[in-house]
Amino acid sequence: MITNAIGTATPFVNTGAGPLLIPLEINHPSHLAVVDPDTAFWAIVRKDRLADLIAGSNVVETYRQRMDICASEMQGLRFGLKPSAVYFNATDRCNLDCSYCYIPRDMRRSGEQMSEARLLESLALLRDYFASHMPAHRRPRIIFHGAEPLLNFKAIRAGILAFEKQFLFGVQTNATLLDDATLQFLTDHQVSIGLSLDGPTAEITNRTRKGWHGPGDVHESVIRAMEKLRGYPGYSVIVTITRENVAQLTPLITLLHSHGVPGCLLNATRCTLPGAREVRVADEALADPFIRALEYNDELFKKTGHKMVVANFANILLAILAPTARRLMCDISPCGGGRAFFALAANGDLFPCSEFIGLDSFRGGNLFQDGVEAALLSSAFAAVTRRDVDHINPCSRCAIRHYCGSPCPAEAHEMNGGMDQIGAFCHFYEEQVRFAFRLIADGRANDFLWDHWDSADGMETIFDLSGAVTAT
Repeated sequence: MITNAIGTATPFVNTGAGPLLIPLEINHPSHLAVVDPDTAFWAIVRKDRLADLIAGSNVVETYRQRMDICASEMQGLRFGLKPSAVYFNATDRCNLDCSYCYIPRDMRRSGEQMSEARLLESLALLRDYFASHMPAHRRPRIIFHGAEPLLNFKAIRAGILAFEKQFLFGVQTNATLLDDATLQFLTDHQVSIGLSLDGPTAEITNRTRKGWHGPGDVHESVIRAMEKLRGYPGYSVIVTITRENVAQLTPLITLLHSHGVPGCLLNATRCTLPGAREVRVADEALADPFIRALEYNDELFKKTGHKMVVANFANILLAILAPTARRLMCDISPCGGGRAFFALAANGDLFPCSEFIGLDSFRGGNLFQDGVEAALLSSAFAAVTRRDVDHINPCSRCAIRHYCGSPCPAEAHEMNGGMDQIGAFCHFYEEQVRFAFRLIADGRANDFLWDHWDSADGMETIFDLSGAVTAT
């Protein structure tokens, strides 16, 4: 029981020191959600039982006893993390000129490329940094990112061979350089592989993903790689949603399913640089085709038995069901940039996230000259790690702010004029949250989540009854 300053019991919600539970319409015929915006605690209740809940119920009393625990968990998730991953750009260069890329064109044309010796030195320095705060049984993750990492595969190969017992490795590639020998090496060493594909046909893919001198065979390269990776559990496909492909998300889902893709991301283009803003989908036009694609993905799962998890939406579901179990750290505030991960450019410069590479004001230092700790404490990193949705308008009064996080700080800064501004897709995230709550109300959430997601340590349902469900 919560008491006020003079010791009087507070039996009500939304007043005094009692729980804050705000009704949230989720466009469900019989249920709605109630949410504590501060802790991300929630309950789904029948609409005709809302008054009973607010007047006092087992749900409220159970939460009243757990408020401090919920608040502490959210505080730790938002402000208590230390990095466990690096987005490692072994080269600034790319053999493609995708219209929405967040790396400036001059860097992609003629930027730096790490030598093999420098890459090995980088991994040794990163190993020593992570050893200072991570337990020995837990390996940090290195994702070779870019630009196009396979342009520097000889150095990357040497790094994987030298440090495969110290790190978990991943590669994000456009697949145009993913020949059989490279693919065999990556799979033999259990490297996670991310591919990029933006259309169900070459004509659609080539609208945004193309070479410097024309379309090339970008689409066909990814299709070949998908077929060769069939059955390999450690790969996924990223789809960047633009106005050129937003009407084709359902056919894209069909294509990915037909190749047995285990997981994908349907990411709205980040609007950090002007080229991305030119192809962005209007915020209010994105949710409907996205949710239709999710529903169709579920239909294919029921029909074929093959589950392909759309990871960015699954992360929204986890933000509701189990905030501390979420796997991606974009959809929280502060985001994961500079907290759960950081980015390393080819010249050794350190940035909170790859989205900031090319924006000099967000350079936190250099790995070889300053070290990781100095970068984490820099004012450049602090600008990102102190971005707080509780102090952004209108997010500060939004009931779902801790399921969304008002991403992304890079696009908020570059597109909307500052870290205190919202990102590009407020309505899109809001509708994802409503859809997620509808799935929970109908008992369908597991269809959209990784298997065994609820077996993680610390998972607990704190109240469960017919007509109302609550979780942490």
